Amino acid sequence: MPHFTNHTIDIQQLPKYEATLLTKPDPKYWNIMVINLVLFLVFMGTGLTFLILVKAEIKENWFIWTGLLLAFVAFLFLIFRLSFKRRGFALREKDVLYKSGIIAETTTIVPLNRIQHVALNEGFLSRMFQLGTLQIYTAGGSSGEIRIAGIPIAQAKAMKEALIQRLAIHLETVSE
Repeated sequence: MPHFTNHTIDIQQLPKYEATLLTKPDPKYWNIMVINLVLFLVFMGTGLTFLILVKAEIKENWFIWTGLLLAFVAFLFLIFRLSFKRRGFALREKDVLYKSGIIAETTTIVPLNRIQHVALNEGFLSRMFQLGTLQIYTAGGSSGEIRIAGIPIAQAKAMKEALIQRLAIHLETVSE
């Protein structure tokens, strides 16, 4: 019977993921974010305009409602810009790391041996800017899923191919 051991790990000796140099989304991805935001705000502005024209009590205070909408617009642009600047990803030897968030920062690290499927999505706007979104699905379900948007399409295809190759190698070693 083999001797069972369960040694304590010195946490200070573990590699620090915070030291990993992250790749930022392509700057063109900011254009896509702005276009989506503008479309949403046009919808909001149209709704407010309709309310101002229809409701008498809103029409009397149109400048307050317009000011609130403009403050909301400024707030959204600030939040989206900060969100864009805080995103980053890294494909490492044994895992994929993705970091995002403004108020609550989220760092997701998915070991390569947990990846089950990799997909590359190109939306209408993404194709216009030659960008893609890499989606990495894990055995753990949605909690470990990573969605990395704003990657140049050539880089996204190369990352997808690298992940699929590593996945195939892992499956071969497990089945032996």
